[in-house]
Amino acid sequence: MSEYSQEDRQAICASFARLLEENANEPKLRELIETRSGFDRELWQKMADMGLTGITIAPEHSGAGGSLEEVEALLEIAGGFLLCGPFIESCVIAPALLLACEDQEFAGQHLQAIAAGSSIFAVAGCGSSGDWDELPDVVAEQQDGHWCLSGSAHFVAYANVADHCLVAANVQGEIGVFLVAMEDPAITATLHKSSDPTQRLSTLSFDSVRATRLAGVDEQAWSGALVNGLVALAGEQVGGAQRIFTITIEYLKIRHQFGQAIGSFQSLKHMAADLLVELESATSVARHAARAIAAGNEDAATMSYLAAFTCADNYRRIAADAIQLHGGIAYTVEHPAHLYWRRAQSGQWAYCSSDRLRDLYLAEMEKNHE
Repeated sequence: MSEYSQEDRQAICASFARLLEENANEPKLRELIETRSGFDRELWQKMADMGLTGITIAPEHSGAGGSLEEVEALLEIAGGFLLCGPFIESCVIAPALLLACEDQEFAGQHLQAIAAGSSIFAVAGCGSSGDWDELPDVVAEQQDGHWCLSGSAHFVAYANVADHCLVAANVQGEIGVFLVAMEDPAITATLHKSSDPTQRLSTLSFDSVRATRLAGVDEQAWSGALVNGLVALAGEQVGGAQRIFTITIEYLKIRHQFGQAIGSFQSLKHMAADLLVELESATSVARHAARAIAAGNEDAATMSYLAAFTCADNYRRIAADAIQLHGGIAYTVEHPAHLYWRRAQSGQWAYCSSDRLRDLYLAEMEKNHE
């Protein structure tokens, strides 16, 4: 369990919100998405100085010693600002994998660098299908006493700004996790063309890339790290849904037709009420999943899958209806509602599709009732 109190959590989230309000507001977001990297390294260092990049890292590795409860709360703030960057990969999934490594002296050096903001990690977890729970396309083999990676990993977030990458690879039919330096010339990164300008996704091609295997990090550790990532993403989606809902309600109050605010029309009231139900459902399940993981509950994986598809689907529905409630002005990328809708669209396919997450949830439910 985290030693953070509710007051501590609220204070760190308030500080994070102020930081993003100053450094990641809409005008700065629009400037950033026009750049090739789509990433603000100066803001990342400010986050590190606040202890945010080391939120899941233990104090002995210079981290803040937080749990998934703090992560989920922070990601709600990040999602509200459509934060551009590999926070989930570098600060949630990568630390979970490094902490599972049996060589803690080796892992500790990288954990300290993540916490300090001096090293950014990408995580390559899937093939062309996009599902992280399938056997990866990247193959790991030993050559002259060294591990080498060959093949391709797809949909790797912010590989273009990463210093290192943790790669899930096929090791004779099982999953192993390997660390590579992104400066290796045998790694080719190709940016995807995406409809979501707030994200940078790449395909990584490995041509006999020498890698270091994380000792003891097996499929179980990989699945555990993915669960953490799913709940973090759910928190981000809740934050995005909260912000676009707020923007929409404000618009319904100020837009007038026939001499009255359109928010007073019964049909629009019903739509807004439905959106609120979707939002509250997503918020509740994301926070419950974070608490379950932080407490080490037996149903943690079940709740993470439930949170993942609920938040992804509800975010998309809220964003789509928000555009409809705004009318024609929201159908252009110049309106913030459109940016949230695009993030909601891309989030439906991050790590696993909603349909695949439902399958995983049902499988966990069956196991729990055996």
